[in-house]
Amino acid sequence: MLPKHMIALLTGAVLALPAVAAAETRALHGQPDPADRQLVPAIAAPQVQASPFDERLAAFTPTTDPIRHTIDYEIWDFALKRIQISMGPSDRQGAPRREPMTGTRVKHGPQSRYRLEGSMVMFRFFDDEVIASFTEYRQDLERVAETLDIAALPRNEQLAYWINLHNVALLEQIAKDWPVRQPRDITLDGVPLDETKFITLRGIPVSLRDIRENIVYRHWKDPKVIYGFWRGEIGGPQLQSYAFTGANVGSLLEVAAADFVNSLRGTQKRGDRLDVALLYGEVAPFYFPDFQSDLRAHLAKYADEPVTELLAMTGELRAAISEPDIADLHGGARPPSYLAVQIPGCPSAWHNAACELLQARRLKFEAMERRGQATGRVFFSNVDLPGDPPNKNAVE
Repeated sequence: MLPKHMIALLTGAVLALPAVAAAETRALHGQPDPADRQLVPAIAAPQVQASPFDERLAAFTPTTDPIRHTIDYEIWDFALKRIQISMGPSDRQGAPRREPMTGTRVKHGPQSRYRLEGSMVMFRFFDDEVIASFTEYRQDLERVAETLDIAALPRNEQLAYWINLHNVALLEQIAKDWPVRQPRDITLDGVPLDETKFITLRGIPVSLRDIRENIVYRHWKDPKVIYGFWRGEIGGPQLQSYAFTGANVGSLLEVAAADFVNSLRGTQKRGDRLDVALLYGEVAPFYFPDFQSDLRAHLAKYADEPVTELLAMTGELRAAISEPDIADLHGGARPPSYLAVQIPGCPSAWHNAACELLQARRLKFEAMERRGQATGRVFFSNVDLPGDPPNKNAVE
């Protein structure tokens, strides 16, 4: 049996959330105003500066002679299935504008037209014990790097480690700051969260952006790695319902890429131009140096028929789609306590806005099924066989 480095959440952490969420999540895995804030002015050629490189991060350069160790993320996998709800594949129609509560101008819950895509985290149900468990888990992952040479693992094991560490650390910090409308507003000691070096690996201070750009993007040439990194925003790649592992990282990234490319938050036609997510402009220096041709080829690889048609019908690609609102079931705000009327069958702990979102999700799935559209995507993990090379099916 291969040796494993077991990592665990804080003993006794309470991660069981309301039964409605668990039921909604199990059901899925068993089986878009033109001038709104989701669009920003065009950028003709993405001008993004890479994060400054700390030479100490060279310690995490993958070796060419890996050791066959694995890291077990079973408890993180268990947690993911209980803290977020997948909204399913995009139907490319966008969610309708939400109406304010009767007699007021107040709107509660997520307002984005992309709120029926990606996944929503249930931050409101995180108590101090749950948040502390995320901190402990992030620290456990840091300690793994003290006892195990991450750079000496098979490439897929390394990649799974970096993605999981990034996503755990981001979720922890958002949970600590919640309620917050947009994750990009969070700062630590006055420094934007993405730039703050609050992670320590072998004595080296590391930021979330360092993990993405100075470790993964620097050493992995396949652009599908960008879809593993959750950014806490509705407009970004979704937080997956599965922990990444050395066995599933390649397949799960394929699913994540297809989900994003074929969503409204990934691609939209505007006249004879194809608008794409700002994410693509951000990663262009690493993966799409010839932005128009390189990105077009990448999108074509994952495009379903509707997006394939959009690619054929459009010329210029423009990085213009953005939605910075938090990917949170309650929209980054505490529900009001003054509701006079509760939706029948909606638990009071959930609030009407969350129940309305889940109802819209169900109606979307029913409509997709009637049209013969898939309401979920399937991935297959790689299976190791005796005699397989250590880097079998590695993400390059």
